[in-house]
Amino acid sequence: MSKVVLVTGAGGYIGSVATYLFLQEGFKVIALDNFSTGFKQPLETLQEKFGKDKLKIFERDTTSDLSEVFEQEREISTVVHYAGSWSVNESMQNPKKYFENNVGGSLNLLSTMLKFGVKNLVFSSTCAVYGNSNDSIISENHPTNPTNPYGESKRMTEKIVEWYGKLLGLNYVTLRYFNVCGATHDGLIGDSKKPSVHLMQNAVRGALTLEPFYLTYSEVGTPDKSPIRDYVNVVDLNEAHLKAVNYLLEGGSSKIINIGTGSGNSVLELIKKVEEITGKILDKNKGESRKGEYSRAVASIKKAKEILNWEPKRSLEDSIKSLITWYKNHPNGWEE
Repeated sequence: MSKVVLVTGAGGYIGSVATYLFLQEGFKVIALDNFSTGFKQPLETLQEKFGKDKLKIFERDTTSDLSEVFEQEREISTVVHYAGSWSVNESMQNPKKYFENNVGGSLNLLSTMLKFGVKNLVFSSTCAVYGNSNDSIISENHPTNPTNPYGESKRMTEKIVEWYGKLLGLNYVTLRYFNVCGATHDGLIGDSKKPSVHLMQNAVRGALTLEPFYLTYSEVGTPDKSPIRDYVNVVDLNEAHLKAVNYLLEGGSSKIINIGTGSGNSVLELIKKVEEITGKILDKNKGESRKGEYSRAVASIKKAKEILNWEPKRSLEDSIKSLITWYKNHPNGWEE
């Protein structure tokens, strides 16, 4: 059983935390990133910590010819595919980018994998594939009806993955993330995007007076009129990927699985929690409202528990505290 994984988007927020976790668990990681939104610094930091023989870096776009990577790294057993464009708002303004990067890049990656006989994929998808839901808890059987090109591009990729599974022998676990937050507990790796697309990150940065904080939600039909989301810690999320890789290596069958906490918090509740922990009252400036938003999204995590034996271990408070540590160590992210 080869413990060599290719991680795409390895320089990004979630991908760099994943790389750290896989290295800690004894995997060799082949890191792929075009560094358009990801960063080299976290990967170089991890190379110093674990050695260049354990972490190799390729600067590549998923839409480019990837044959050389697979040619050089013949021991890759599994691809963990995080690379892609991720902003709902941007996808409403520039849908072309989302279909080219997310669908085109994934298609190219899949074809190259199969050409080199790599048949295990863990795919990073999103709850945005569900669109608006009247269900208080969303299970994997919920209809998919994306309300923005970002969600649509992820659902299109999911479908390609499913067809490749049926027809070409690809084994996959597609993980549909809910709202990702937090950093590693030691403050070594975290979110470097400025501004971040993540509410908790922006609220913590606001409380630490690193940048002004803006409320960007549209009013919705929830008790406090702010959207309810399921906030899952980034290390918990990546532990699900680790379990998914091991599940595939042990011969598990293809699955689509939600990754969240099974409970929700409204935007205003989360802001209050950040204020409580930091002891700072945030200026709630009204920013430009996000487009393509929905009122409530909370995951059913029953399937994740049953199939991957995974459940989240870290609380909302743990996530906020880890971000405080990360931003105190890296006030400007990786751009010191």
